[in-house]
Amino acid sequence: MASTRDIRRRIKSVGNTQKITRAMEMVSAAKMRKSVASVLAVRPYAHAAWSVLTNLSRAFEKHHAGLLEVREVKNVLAIAITSNKGLCGAFNAQIIKKIKDEIANPERLSINRVGKEKLGIKNKNIKIDFITIGKKGEAVVRKAGKDIIASFNELTYLPKIDDVRAVGKVVTEDYLAKKYDKVVVFYTDYVSAMSQQTKVRQILPISKIDLEKQIAEMDVLAKEYGLDVPAREYKVEPNPEAVLEYILPRLIDMQIYHAILESNAAKESTRMMAMRSATDAAGEMKDDLTFVYNQIRQMKITQEIAEISAGRAALEN
Repeated sequence: MASTRDIRRRIKSVGNTQKITRAMEMVSAAKMRKSVASVLAVRPYAHAAWSVLTNLSRAFEKHHAGLLEVREVKNVLAIAITSNKGLCGAFNAQIIKKIKDEIANPERLSINRVGKEKLGIKNKNIKIDFITIGKKGEAVVRKAGKDIIASFNELTYLPKIDDVRAVGKVVTEDYLAKKYDKVVVFYTDYVSAMSQQTKVRQILPISKIDLEKQIAEMDVLAKEYGLDVPAREYKVEPNPEAVLEYILPRLIDMQIYHAILESNAAKESTRMMAMRSATDAAGEMKDDLTFVYNQIRQMKITQEIAEISAGRAALEN
């Protein structure tokens, strides 16, 4: 049986751990609020870009070159968004599981989504390269033996849109050079502090369905932002094709930026809940140790009283 001194040390140690986890919970809560605020801030731009794209739908349907070109999928570029550190519950485990599932079943990525249709032939013999955002994902991808063409580990917390444009530039240039036939992003969608969902979204060739879903994720009241407003005919200068060529790279940047912000909010929310659970567990452990400590101390007091009583009785006899 442990001595009272050892138990006191354990109680003090658990108490110190509880203070640390409570502090980490408060920090994560503050970071989560900032991340959610950043997602809210990008909504107006996303909805405005979608509105312009919707109003250019005729040009969109006729334009099949550049970033809208649909090719047979042989090479895929995947953007994997994880965290740099642990202590964030199941955040990394869930997205890593999603990445491993897609690597094990590459035929899922061989299908392109164009409009409401899915085009292509399921092909298991496709090559998947990665752009990693977060050290946890980078380690998993390297262990899986996949090539990493770029790593942006500094974007794991509240990046600026200018920082994300570097990722978008790599994506667009490689797609236009026909190095890759499809680009997807793995990220975690922030639903609430208690709920997060792993997502795989097609970025290139630009899919109106995936783009609409990703914008709708920013706001459950997406109808108020005009996502289902009928297209209007705009007078565009110099021409709709030129406007599309300018706006499409901005849409790609927005999609990547939104995925990073959603993942950041999900990461901090899972970390906050994990630290809250650790704080509660430490409190319960501290109570159990205190109970054991009081029991041992009471046993020693009772034993000492019994020994004193027995000694006095022996002297009286």
